[in-house]
Amino acid sequence: MKLEFLQLISPSLPVGAFSYSEGLEWLVQNQKVYDETTLFNWIESELSRGQITIEASSIAHIMRDLEHWNDHKDVQHKLIIEEWNSWLGSLRDSPDVRSQQIQMGESLLQLLIDLDHPLPGNEKKFIWPIAWAWAGVCWDIPQIDLVEGFLYSWVANQLSAALRLLSLGPTKAQQLQTKSLRLIKSQASYLLQQNPKEIWVGDVGAIMAQQSHIELYSRLFRS
Repeated sequence: MKLEFLQLISPSLPVGAFSYSEGLEWLVQNQKVYDETTLFNWIESELSRGQITIEASSIAHIMRDLEHWNDHKDVQHKLIIEEWNSWLGSLRDSPDVRSQQIQMGESLLQLLIDLDHPLPGNEKKFIWPIAWAWAGVCWDIPQIDLVEGFLYSWVANQLSAALRLLSLGPTKAQQLQTKSLRLIKSQASYLLQQNPKEIWVGDVGAIMAQQSHIELYSRLFRS
């Protein structure tokens, strides 16, 4: 396994992921998620049919288009990446989550610039899945590993948020992370073979939670 891959999925990656719960905070405050069982059900549901499945399925396609842009450094290939950026961004209904995608994407791209891996023209106005795909291109990470890592890091962030929202100890969080590995692996293999624009998602509850988060009287997280 490439050490750069471990760097990418590390919780200490300075992209601000710790600031976001993606609606989990609202679910906890409204007692939709209240223990480790309901938390895992939430994670399992999102991994199976949440919007993250479309993003994960897009990564291999975006990697290919980023490689072409990097090779040719022309407007045509840049426009293809911008189309991915607009389409994936439009799938996020909550303004807070859209802001999260933008902020984390720009932070990762800035980090890659600092590590001497800039996009053509030092561009960094792209959302999180595109930045993640570019990291994979720069560090020559296999597609399956990159998709698994994308899903794994999302679960890790949800569990990190849960540690602050629920009476959930670090050991329980690690147990839930381990419990999610089989689904992460199977979903990554499945999503890698899919056309992201043909994937059906059924996460109305997640969308409502994300949109309602801004109305909370007191918040620990930005989404």
